[in-house]
Amino acid sequence: MALSLSYIGLTFLFERHVERRVEAEIRVYLDQVVSGLDRSDDGTLVMATSPADPRFSEPLSGLYWQLQVGNQLLRSRSLWDAKLALPQDVLADGAVHRHRIPGPDGSGLLALERSVTLPARLGSGAARAAVALDSREISAASRAFAADLLPYLAVIAILLISAGYAQVAIGLKPLDAVRKQLSQIRRGKARRLGQSFPDEIVPLTREVDALLEARETQVEKARARAGDLAHGFKTPLQVLTGDVERLRAKGEAEIADQVEQVATAMRRHVDRELARARMAIVRPDARARVSDVVQRVLAVVARTPAGGRLDWSVDIPEDAIARIDPDDLAEALGNLLENASKGVSSGPSGGGIRHHHHHG
Repeated sequence: MALSLSYIGLTFLFERHVERRVEAEIRVYLDQVVSGLDRSDDGTLVMATSPADPRFSEPLSGLYWQLQVGNQLLRSRSLWDAKLALPQDVLADGAVHRHRIPGPDGSGLLALERSVTLPARLGSGAARAAVALDSREISAASRAFAADLLPYLAVIAILLISAGYAQVAIGLKPLDAVRKQLSQIRRGKARRLGQSFPDEIVPLTREVDALLEARETQVEKARARAGDLAHGFKTPLQVLTGDVERLRAKGEAEIADQVEQVATAMRRHVDRELARARMAIVRPDARARVSDVVQRVLAVVARTPAGGRLDWSVDIPEDAIARIDPDDLAEALGNLLENASKGVSSGPSGGGIRHHHHHG
């Protein structure tokens, strides 16, 4: 749009420049017309010296002059038998008026008209001299200029569009780097954006890093609350387990079974909800080597009465990594393996199943 407006504006300015040059040329012809006037032997006024431009002698050439003194009218050969249709306005001596008038061939003319007082040897009368040029010449020059200007503006447009594209691409490249770094954080391969960005982007990365810091603080607090809740329930449940054993020792098997069912339901419910809570607040950068965690859990489960009656075999690649906190994985596997060992030990085959394989 800017280049289109520039194109229109430059063409208009060039046309005005051409008109000023044409007017300056016409003023020179006016001076030549007035200075070339003389008186013949019979007393009539004649154009002793015609302006030098050959177009004045060519019929309907587009360049005309006309001089009127009283009732006598002198004109260039180019007008043939026509006359310039000048408006009947009042001209002061030496004043020049500018007119747009129709030409003899129907075209528009740019005309300058001047009024002068003749010297005594020419009769001391008032003369009105006019020189007119076909305005199509001005329009043709403007069109030629516009045609020459258009390719250059097209080149400028291509350069500006390319520069704008490069500016946007280079200017937004740091934001793409921020996006990639955020993707690394989301996948757990990075913890912060850092400040290795242009100065214009650093305030944004600082705010994002501050947000991540606040998020991690909230996660740690939530994990601590989850751990406190787990410890808070473990002691009462252990007490209930001891009460069950004492009730059975006293022969209250029915009540012991009911209390054990309630305790078991509570333990499962608590374990499930704690697992959900920990999964909801899992850190994206958490990592756990599965084989190490399994060995640590088995070392505990194998000491339980149910787990001690089984032979355990671990078949997990050493480089197996899980995106979970090691403590969360240990707790989940501990519950899983403990329940599995109890189920195997109390199954229909009694203690006959001696090997339990866990594939991760």
